Amino acid sequence: MGKKKPNEIKIGLRVGRLTVAEATSERKNGYTVWRCRCDCGEEILVDTRRLQRGTITDCGCTTRVKPGVRDLTGQRFGRLVCLEPTDQRGRSGGTIWRCRCDCGSECLAVSNQLTQGYKKSCGCLSHPPLKDFIGKRFGRLTVTGYGGKADGMHQWRCICDCGNEALIGQTRLQSGKTKSCGCLGHPPAQELLGRQFGNLTVIAFDGNRSGVYFWRCKCKCGKEAIVRQSNLITGHTKSCGCLQSKVILDNMRFTEGTSVTILEKMDNRLIASNTSGYNGVYRNRKMDKWIAQIGFKGKKYYLGSFVKIEDAVKARKKAEEKIYGEFLDWYYHEYPQNEKTEKNNTTGVG
Repeated sequence: MGKKKPNEIKIGLRVGRLTVAEATSERKNGYTVWRCRCDCGEEILVDTRRLQRGTITDCGCTTRVKPGVRDLTGQRFGRLVCLEPTDQRGRSGGTIWRCRCDCGSECLAVSNQLTQGYKKSCGCLSHPPLKDFIGKRFGRLTVTGYGGKADGMHQWRCICDCGNEALIGQTRLQSGKTKSCGCLGHPPAQELLGRQFGNLTVIAFDGNRSGVYFWRCKCKCGKEAIVRQSNLITGHTKSCGCLQSKVILDNMRFTEGTSVTILEKMDNRLIASNTSGYNGVYRNRKMDKWIAQIGFKGKKYYLGSFVKIEDAVKARKKAEEKIYGEFLDWYYHEYPQNEKTEKNNTTGVG
């Protein structure tokens, strides 16, 4: 016997709940695309091949699976059984299915994660099942209640011997990785009130945050700062920050509002915003010329405009020798102990 001849598609043909209304000018894989009207009143486009095979019988109003979507209803993937598709889509456009796990929980999974074997459970395969831990102790922690599920892991509310509360994952409790709210990793609160650490004097306790103790301190400069207890005891923090600022200012060697250190390194230091390759030289596009200028003690001095960049650079160098040079000569005369040496030149210090 020969093969059954496929149905001829024509206007008025019914396929399930669909009635063929008209042929469109579109083609799909060489087949005519037909406009079909569903009994519910909606219209969809279906190609000849799918109408002949009967793979689509409605617009999606009676079947939850939309046209062109693989039907996974009732199929099992590991511990998951697909219940129904949702209207959501994954990052790659795949349909997101609502699934029931063998453990009784429901979850959402993208179709390609299921078919490719990346998703096999609601998360219970990756973590131990929920257990009754209420009242049990783990190190310094006593479990007081269930805290829900996060990232596939059961969470338990615990109270620590130090008085803090914490939400701890079930796996971390069972494995012993977490034995406290965090206070075990820090020294206990010590009575530091009134003690001095560098420029800081402790004036009040500022609380325990996740097992870390903080103290309010008054600096010699008059400012207040909140400092970790461990940083005070180890000497890591000795001021509100003013000591560091003083070191920076000392290194910059400010004299009459001018940094001697910057002037000494001017030959090797290029300002970040510079685009010409030379400090104090930039291109004026309107004038189509190179402009040379120099700054000193908060003021800028115009040195002229030039056709060639070489001339602008010469003008800038000449001004540096006169203005910066005269200032440095005066500084070295007034403060001979700070005079720049060849050693300083080679080490970049000065």
